[in-house]
Amino acid sequence: MKTDSRRQFLTRSTLMAGSSLAALRSLEHSAFAESSPATDICVFNKPLQHLDYEAQAKLVAEMGFVGIEGTVRKGGHVLPEKVKEDLPKQIKALKEHGLEMTVMTTDVDNIDSPIHRTVLETAAELGVQRFRMGGIKYHYDRPIPEQLEEIRNSLQKLNKFCKPLGIQPLYQNHAGAGRFGAALWDLYEVLKDFDPADLGVAFDIRHATVEGGQSWPTEFHLLRPWFGTVYCKDFVWKDGVARPTNVPLGTGRVDYSAFIKMLRKSDYNGPISLHMEYKDHRDPALLEDSIAAIRADKTSLDELLEGA
Repeated sequence: MKTDSRRQFLTRSTLMAGSSLAALRSLEHSAFAESSPATDICVFNKPLQHLDYEAQAKLVAEMGFVGIEGTVRKGGHVLPEKVKEDLPKQIKALKEHGLEMTVMTTDVDNIDSPIHRTVLETAAELGVQRFRMGGIKYHYDRPIPEQLEEIRNSLQKLNKFCKPLGIQPLYQNHAGAGRFGAALWDLYEVLKDFDPADLGVAFDIRHATVEGGQSWPTEFHLLRPWFGTVYCKDFVWKDGVARPTNVPLGTGRVDYSAFIKMLRKSDYNGPISLHMEYKDHRDPALLEDSIAAIRADKTSLDELLEGA
């Protein structure tokens, strides 16, 4: 099957699914919003990139999300080199279904690249208010404190560029060897001199639990003033304790009961981004499986938030 015809087939089949449920899900979402503290839930659109912008927006609205965390990066739903052409189309489709691009996920890790500047300028013009930066890696052949100072200087330049645009950079704590921010304390050392309104954190409780184990509440409180969004997903340890593997939300090692209670007590009222990453998003044949998994995770998250 040709790529275009495969995409058309997936789009048609998805649009046919559950149109009569849209109003019901909308009512459920409204009732939940009225009975709970304000918490907007968007969905990371990486597993849904096989759909066109219109089909994806219609599906996301029907599932009860307020918007998407949209990928504007290499291999993303919008390619950086086509951002001026394609991002307006995606934003238009979202708005037509009452949605927003709650977070934009990018490769932007500095402001020296012309394409990075174009991505941010275009997104800001279209009303995108926050974006996730690309990850930053350490080099082990140089002193870490020296590199932290370089990262701080780079982020100051990024902040100087973004502040007049009205778009906020967010840095995700991501587990893994050599990753700046994995331990979270190094992230604090860089962020402590920044106004949280100018530069924030996409706080990922899954990755914080992988790296922090039982100490994640300390890192939570350390970085809480800089939370610009919160990422929810789950994992278990495979092969002993050697490899964290993603699983359905609420079935893994993340203590969501404690986390959400802590989040509520902190008066956090920013967005939550639901990340479904335990299905292979690269295979178009698994699209329907991914959609079903997102629905299940959304239900689990709603129940956890309602019970907090």
